[in-house]
Amino acid sequence: MLTSQKPFFSLDESVHYLNGASMSPLLKSVEAAGIQGLLRKSQPQSIGQEDYFSDVDDVRKLFGQLVQVPFERVAIIPSVSYGMANVAKNLNARPGQQILLVEGEFPSDVYAWEEVCETQQLEMITIRRTADGPSWNEAILSALSERVALILIAPLHWSDGLLFDLKNVAERCRETGTLLVIDGTQAIGAMPFDMSQIRADALIVGGYKWLLGTYGMGLAYYGPAFDEGRSIEQSWINRKGSDNFRSLMNYTREIRPGASRYSMGEQSNFIQIPMQKVALQQLLDWTPQAVQQYASELVQPFVKRWQELGFQLAAETHRASHLFGLRHDTLDQDRLKQELAKRKVFISTRGTILRIAVHVYNEPQDLETLTKAFEASLSR
Repeated sequence: MLTSQKPFFSLDESVHYLNGASMSPLLKSVEAAGIQGLLRKSQPQSIGQEDYFSDVDDVRKLFGQLVQVPFERVAIIPSVSYGMANVAKNLNARPGQQILLVEGEFPSDVYAWEEVCETQQLEMITIRRTADGPSWNEAILSALSERVALILIAPLHWSDGLLFDLKNVAERCRETGTLLVIDGTQAIGAMPFDMSQIRADALIVGGYKWLLGTYGMGLAYYGPAFDEGRSIEQSWINRKGSDNFRSLMNYTREIRPGASRYSMGEQSNFIQIPMQKVALQQLLDWTPQAVQQYASELVQPFVKRWQELGFQLAAETHRASHLFGLRHDTLDQDRLKQELAKRKVFISTRGTILRIAVHVYNEPQDLETLTKAFEASLSR
């Protein structure tokens, strides 16, 4: 069982940061790794040929452990849009087939398919949100057919944490021959995920949220469907034999094995890669299961109080605990903004949803202060 890990972060004691779904704070150990990497760049003579590959492979292995995949199938990417672009470039569909998305999907997960739909004459289909999680999941399963070339979905909805039934979606995709692509940015690291059970074709994850890494770096898994695919860029480091600098002018069309073909250029970033490495080591030490349990136990005592104030949220079995949304029919958003600012409480607003995101650096006082801001906003 995890207890509060706040001392391991540099958050100001006066700040109530409930916005990790937008961007996580850094662990002190990750800060230290970044500073060390920055100073290392000041002494470039200390960076050897092997250093271009060793930490990169360590990060790939750690991420592989986190989601239960072989590290050879892990690529280093700069963003979710980059990871999705690799998928889009290698999608071979028949004219008239469909790309399936859920309503309110994150923009990068929507824009990725616009050009593909135009060039391959595909149709983008959006599964409209229903009143509750189970009926939305049923609608998704009903929409899957042989006409669907690809479905893009996440373990949960990024705006309010509503859970999607990935296991049944995956089983249905195997029946229909549909590619299953998962954006795990708002889930991986904060809740259990086992690729051996889901067997998705691709998993794309931004690193600066629940992986506790830096902005501008992420990780992706590419399954067998992408083994002979083409990357969106042609980097020297992804070619076979690139670890022998003396032979770099012996140009080759052969690619390094596994998902390396999809890794970004300058993937060896000597500042960001060590930071992500330390963050992944800490997440594996905590375990995503324990992070999710900590979040559940932190949030649960406040749920009844929020409901008594008129807030609506999904049942615990239908939503995540680390990320969830609150709705209120009569809340004055401008007044709430003032009350939150006065108390240094940080959350996000997504449409009409107040998105709350908690992690192991949060403590009951953070949610108590949030609740006081709610009460003040609703008082006459």
